[in-house]
Amino acid sequence: MTTTPSPIWSEEELRASAKKSSANFREERLSPTQAWAGHYKEAREKFETLFTDLNDLDPAEITSANLQGVYGKSLGEALRYLAGPPISDDDLKVIADVASLSPGVLSRSPTEVSKILDVLDKVIDPFRFPWILEGRGPTPEEKNAALLASSVLLAAQRIATERRSTGKNDQEKQVKDYLVSLGYEEIPTASISTCMLGPQANQFCAECMVGGRKADVVLRLHDLRLMAIECKVSNSATNSVKRLNNDAAAKATAWTIQFGTAGIVPAAVLSGVFKPHNLVDAQKQGLTIFWAHDLEKLGQFIESTKPQTFSR
Repeated sequence: MTTTPSPIWSEEELRASAKKSSANFREERLSPTQAWAGHYKEAREKFETLFTDLNDLDPAEITSANLQGVYGKSLGEALRYLAGPPISDDDLKVIADVASLSPGVLSRSPTEVSKILDVLDKVIDPFRFPWILEGRGPTPEEKNAALLASSVLLAAQRIATERRSTGKNDQEKQVKDYLVSLGYEEIPTASISTCMLGPQANQFCAECMVGGRKADVVLRLHDLRLMAIECKVSNSATNSVKRLNNDAAAKATAWTIQFGTAGIVPAAVLSGVFKPHNLVDAQKQGLTIFWAHDLEKLGQFIESTKPQTFSR
């Protein structure tokens, strides 16, 4: 069966698409959002509860017994943000040498909590909480400033994490919804080791292992080839190198080696900020590029893989 070559865009076309994608990214980030206010309010409530339970972080109140209660109320995240700079879950586990930071475990384990207390004593932020190091209570101004700064730190981290995960999840949903509009049906996730496995005619699956590497969406083209799609969202030109060239394009090379050009079409659906020359390089590595703001081109390619019929 004759296969349709996947589209290869000129540098000018890639530059124009990247410009449009960047403009969409700027517009989205400048749009009013309730997410920031929601994250700040939730973070503020956590720190106010923490301050209440530990008597405005009175050193005499920061004991293993009281910290067990803190973890019992799921305030461990706020507790980590007392450090300067805030300390991650993974780092705290390693530094404190504890097996788990689960609230259920720590609320019943004074020995483990004692190890965490030792770490907090060493990493407490002296700029937000000067009274702790000086062994006194905070002034009203110090307390308000500490609550504000801590709440902003936690809210900023949460919204950054949310943007990373939500952007990718939204893009994957956009691609899947578009495939459904073309008449495709989603099937359960599959492990694909040969071209014949995985989705069949008019089917796709998500989060599939393709030759040992995960693809976000895999569909069966009408000419029986697989198309493995990576959904990539980038918030900076520098970040795009990691997501596009070091990840998606590297997978494209590996998939082409394993399945051959007659068996698979590696592709990426992009949104956000990308450097044109990185797009050119990724395309040279065998990655077919589409854009979230112009999925019609993906649909046109899929349509072009249907067998040609000739009238007599």
